[in-house]
This record gives sequence, structure tokens and C-alpha cells, in this order.
Amino acid sequence: MPRSLLLILFLATIFVSCDKDRVFDEYKSLPNQWNKDSILTFKLQNIDTIQSYNLFFNVRNSNDFDYSNLFLISEIQFPQGKVITDTLEYEMAAPSGEWLGTGFGDVKENKLWYKEKVQFPESGKYKVSIQHAMRKNGNEKGIENLKGITEIGFRIEKIHN
Repeated sequence: MPRSLLLILFLATIFVSCDKDRVFDEYKSLPNQWNKDSILTFKLQNIDTIQSYNLFFNVRNSNDFDYSNLFLISEIQFPQGKVITDTLEYEMAAPSGEWLGTGFGDVKENKLWYKEKVQFPESGKYKVSIQHAMRKNGNEKGIENLKGITEIGFRIEKIHN
């Protein structure tokens, strides 16, 4: 096996093992805009019913995003039918207009707190859904196509007691 391949495998192993708290981490790509009727769904199964977790939404935005905040509607569907819906607001830019988040170039990634110390008490399949709820000031009609959002992710991390 060539040395370069061994080095790549070694680095990949280190990278994955450094993220030992990750339980779930998935992204959905968007075509640089997010339609108001587009609901992104993440399907979860085999989640430990005793362990506590922190939940996050990861948002990648480009310079085409015209707003300093982001409104989202999220929903968790439990295996037995219970549904929890939340309306969320996140700051995406500082008062100076500088993007928050990490990354070089035109795309920034924001790891946004969703819920802390969550347990999934029912065994079975859960669904986490998210859609944007952006509106212009003074306008009841939502923004049809929200530009500048390139990817939405959902992440679950273990909490160590």
C-alpha cells in the first residue's frame, strides 16, 4: 500500500475519532435558495432512550443571503405520534453586517442551538423537520424563495454526565 494512501487513512481515522460525541450529523443541499413550502426532513432511528443529547441545526449561507436573522419552524415527530413544533429565530450577522459563523470565502456555517439535554423516550423512528418562516417587515406573505441558504444540517451530540 502506498505511503500516501496510508497517511490519508490515518488522518481520516483521527478526524472521525475526534468527533466522538456525534450521534447524528446529516446535511440537505439547497440550490442556493429555499422555497417556503420546502420542508427538509431528517429521519432518526436507534436513538438511545436513556442518553441525553444536545440538538443543533447547521446552516450554511452565502453572501446572497440578504438578512441578518433567520426564522425557522421545526418539528419533532415521535414514534407514537406526538409532535413538538417550535418557531426559532437565529442571528446570522453582527450589527456591523459581518457574517457570524465559520468558514472562508463566500460560505459561512453556523452551528445553531436547537434543544439542550433532550431525551428520546420512545424507541422507534423519529423525524425532525425544518422549514424557513422568513417574511419582510410589514408583509404577512412569506418570502417565496429565500436566497443564499446552501445547506441545512441536523446534528445530535451526546452529553457526558
